[in-house]
Amino acid sequence: MGRNKKESFENVLFTIPSIIMVTITIYIPFIMSGFYSLTEWNGISKEPRFIGLENFKTLFSGSSEFVKSLIFTGKYTVLFMIFSNVLAIAVAVALVQKIKTANIMRGMFFIPYIMSMTIVGFIWKFIFSQGFATLFEKTGMEFLNWSWLGERNLAFFAVVFVGVWQSLGFYIVLYIAGLQAVPKDVLEAATVDGATSWKRFFRVTLPLLGPSITTCVFMSLTNAVKVFDIILALTKGGPGGSTYSATLDIYREAFQNNNYGLGSAKSLVFFVIVLVITQVVLKVMNSREVDL
Repeated sequence: MGRNKKESFENVLFTIPSIIMVTITIYIPFIMSGFYSLTEWNGISKEPRFIGLENFKTLFSGSSEFVKSLIFTGKYTVLFMIFSNVLAIAVAVALVQKIKTANIMRGMFFIPYIMSMTIVGFIWKFIFSQGFATLFEKTGMEFLNWSWLGERNLAFFAVVFVGVWQSLGFYIVLYIAGLQAVPKDVLEAATVDGATSWKRFFRVTLPLLGPSITTCVFMSLTNAVKVFDIILALTKGGPGGSTYSATLDIYREAFQNNNYGLGSAKSLVFFVIVLVITQVVLKVMNSREVDL
């Protein structure tokens, strides 16, 4: 009993610093944001002015840019999730084959993920603006002469492309781990039963990848809804505010416009939306997993 009490005391003692840090960095700022969302405050004056729910009414008024940023974030999230997971599965299936350069190719795909998203954004900004222009002069391919960051629709797809390119290697690694965990005897049994390679993949391998798919879909969802760095480096929300994500809009409202009250209200609304969506997606994906 004495030893158990000592171990319990040590466990509590070692977790107290973590609890204190999480409380200071997450819970207290979250509560303060809830308070500031009910006020009008520029971040400088000593006393925030209480205005009730006026900030939340402003958010969903016709003149609010926040709704537009939510729509952009939603479209970006859908495309990011689809392309990231579909391409990652396709590449992972290719890389688990007996290829001599498979390990080298895995490393090449993973390198962009370990790079800073801001650096990746600046690199691709240079490629879209100057690299494509040089290639157009040498090849004459018309799409290289398009204004990828200067037109609304093209800028959106450019941001999606860079986001998928940067994070693809991470999802490939997760899917490779899932593919290697698929029991070989199950695949061999399917082959004996006469299943073709396509049927083995869609009827056996893909259902057994359920846990990996759930993890990758959930992580791609959370990474997409909080997109910030790449857009800031690539377009800064342009052209004409067409690529403002929700996080970039919150940052602009609070730290550029010095409207901490409205910025806090936007962050709370965005938090609730993300919480609901992630829980629904996670529940749906978990219900579709197949147990072996």
